[in-house]
Amino acid sequence: MRPRVPPRIIVGLGNPGREYERTRHNLGFMVVDEVASRFGILKWKAKDSARQAYDSARGVVFVEPTSFMNLSGTPVRLISSWYRTPPESVFVVADDIDLPFGKLRVRPFGGHGGHNGLRSVIATIGEGFPRLRVGVGRPKDDDAVDHVLTPFDASERAALPAIVGAAADAVQLWCNGDIDAAMRFANTWQPTVADVES
Repeated sequence: MRPRVPPRIIVGLGNPGREYERTRHNLGFMVVDEVASRFGILKWKAKDSARQAYDSARGVVFVEPTSFMNLSGTPVRLISSWYRTPPESVFVVADDIDLPFGKLRVRPFGGHGGHNGLRSVIATIGEGFPRLRVGVGRPKDDDAVDHVLTPFDASERAALPAIVGAAADAVQLWCNGDIDAAMRFANTWQPTVADVES
């Protein structure tokens, strides 16, 4: 049954399949999983090419597309249309190769910045959705595809819990209805592990 008040939707971007689970491109999934865990979400369902869960108490839907990254927009459109959730209430979490590793950036709207998942979402619901970008850094050889599709290195893995935790904090601030608080927190937060290289 469709809720009377359109819920907020939190979308994590990533690629399906075990081989991609711990790669940089799946940071969006990791952050959404962390928020869902904090909220005590246990029941997920597969529908509309996505893994999704509805938290009726908080009026929040968690979405992780099970299509590949460049097709993420289709499930986002289907789910947001069914719930009648407008773009400004769809919060998308994605990795960002142009931000230093661990840097967070929240924006209320904007372009795709070369990210194929964001490009796909924009193609289906427009640019007017808030988003959280989590930096994964750009490789020295500039091979972006290999970089985002490979696992984190040892120093990155050491820093990852703090980064995912801070990103989840920003999502929760947005869930509380305060995009400005989410921006103030995320856009000034820095990784706490000293040996993380930007």
